[in-house]
Amino acid sequence: MTSDDADELRALVRATRTLAEQLRASGASGVPAAPRHVAVATRPSSTSPAVEHAPLPPAPPPLPEASTTPPEERARSLAALSAEVVGCTRCALAGGRTQTVFARGNPLAELCFVGEGPGADEDASGLPFVGQAGQLLDKMIAAMGYAPDEVYICNIVKCRPPGNRKPEPEELSACLPYLHQQLALVSPKVIVALGATAAHGLLGAPVAITRARGSWRLYAGRVPVMPTLHPAYLLRQPEAKRDVWRDLQAVMERLGKKR
Repeated sequence: MTSDDADELRALVRATRTLAEQLRASGASGVPAAPRHVAVATRPSSTSPAVEHAPLPPAPPPLPEASTTPPEERARSLAALSAEVVGCTRCALAGGRTQTVFARGNPLAELCFVGEGPGADEDASGLPFVGQAGQLLDKMIAAMGYAPDEVYICNIVKCRPPGNRKPEPEELSACLPYLHQQLALVSPKVIVALGATAAHGLLGAPVAITRARGSWRLYAGRVPVMPTLHPAYLLRQPEAKRDVWRDLQAVMERLGKKR
């Protein structure tokens, strides 16, 4: 076994042990698999509408049914996970952050939005999607008939990449176990993947978002995922808002929301 193999094995053991402890506290049974390190080719733009890169590991096996766990236990487990993330040093992003950015909104929400990673505003505030893109996202959420605190909003990575660049392969691999634990505890009915990196991380396969958007996929074998364009892209290409609204209308229909 090489030193790299040993490091990877130790990382997997730590991630698995942490996940087992969190899910045991929530009362759930079964443990989603932690992703292994896989090389991913990245591009400099953090909001490119179409990204071609090597696949991450597949999404975890079917999630435990966390919705059967008492809400207070799920909330406590999420709070404990957030506290763990605060002290995380699994990748180099830890050295440049102001603070970690875990989530905002309702931890028991039926609808979850997953983005790529924090920007400068998010790094300063400790909350995801609070800059210009976040303000647009909140308007999109309101148009769907939800208040911002009625949905759950998080990112693939919990620390800001320098210059808002796309997360590197080792950063994605280090942070994905946290996301899998979050989603296992929130247990949303539907997930909206905002941009190519979010869709790729959730689905474990390369995604060209302009082609994938609007088509239902599955996360962990049972949670419907709607890939769509990132709000930051819409700030640059406002004509694409019509396409995204169609995607969100499909989400509303899946959740039984009136248009």
